[in-house]
Amino acid sequence: MIAARMHEYHQPLVLEEVPEPVMKPDEILVKVTAAGMCRTDVQLLDGYFRKYAPSTFPLTPGHEIAGTVHKIGGLVPRSAGFEEGDQVVVVGGWGDGTCRHCQVGNTQICSHGQWPGFGPYGGYSEFVPVPSRYLIKVDKRLKAEELAPLTDAGLTPYRGIKKLRDAGALGPNRVLGVFGIGGLGAYAVQYAKLLGAGATVVAFARHPDKLAVAKEYGADHVISTKGKATADLRKELNNTIGKGELDAVIDCAGAAEMIRTGFELLGVAGHYSSVGLVGDQIDIPLFPFVAREYTYHGSFWGNYNDLSEIMALAAEGKIRHTVKTVRLQDVNENLELLRAGDIVGRAVIKF
Repeated sequence: MIAARMHEYHQPLVLEEVPEPVMKPDEILVKVTAAGMCRTDVQLLDGYFRKYAPSTFPLTPGHEIAGTVHKIGGLVPRSAGFEEGDQVVVVGGWGDGTCRHCQVGNTQICSHGQWPGFGPYGGYSEFVPVPSRYLIKVDKRLKAEELAPLTDAGLTPYRGIKKLRDAGALGPNRVLGVFGIGGLGAYAVQYAKLLGAGATVVAFARHPDKLAVAKEYGADHVISTKGKATADLRKELNNTIGKGELDAVIDCAGAAEMIRTGFELLGVAGHYSSVGLVGDQIDIPLFPFVAREYTYHGSFWGNYNDLSEIMALAAEGKIRHTVKTVRLQDVNENLELLRAGDIVGRAVIKF
């Protein structure tokens, strides 16, 4: 098969012919039809995760995967319901199955887990072996290039907003700020309207095209952050919604400067949910954090049930997409565009 593989940090991916994976008896060999391109893939190349989980080369990136069932292992139970030709999506976090996080279904935060796209096999290839319990069958009528991004770009903000909802941070008299309208933020705006219990949704971003997407997808208001200090944003927010503070934030960028700004705009007893990973350190004043009783939610990816709920929403036509389809041969060019922040929505490799 053809795969785009990483052989070392800070170097372009190499397109090469490699053996088709030999799957284990409890696995299903998925023929990849679409693979989302995530900023995390750029960070993987740039060594962002090196101090947390050093890579073993060569590896094949690509953790947003949609495809079809190609072969079924002999130990996959019939009750799993898979047949050759089924359209499927891949759940990203594969746990060890024994820790307390796995036992409640949060396999994506298992300390001994693994992820496709961070090892030998990933979506930037024609086939990938997947344990059957981490596949979800979806309607064949749905487009693969729209399904693939939902496994991360669409999944991660969904879980983050569920945390805000479950914490009681959302409601008809609340204001939710969505920071960063990239691959994740475009979905976050939609989930904010679907799960926000009537909360007013304000989108913040630098790029006018991205703000236009946020408005199209249901944001009640959009505010450009380009060249503006926090005081400017507070004034604009006050002119827009009648108050200069936010009750909750879903941060889809994760840049240190944006996190500081978000906390400076957060009201008393506000909730902040971080799902983005642009930076690596945050610096926020401690006294306001304690005295104003802020709550900070870290939220990583999503579990099987989260993705199942998203697939149900997709099947009902309740999720819209901004997708740019690309060829595997053009993967390095589009990684550079991702690095520069010049892709609106999600770039997806279409096989």
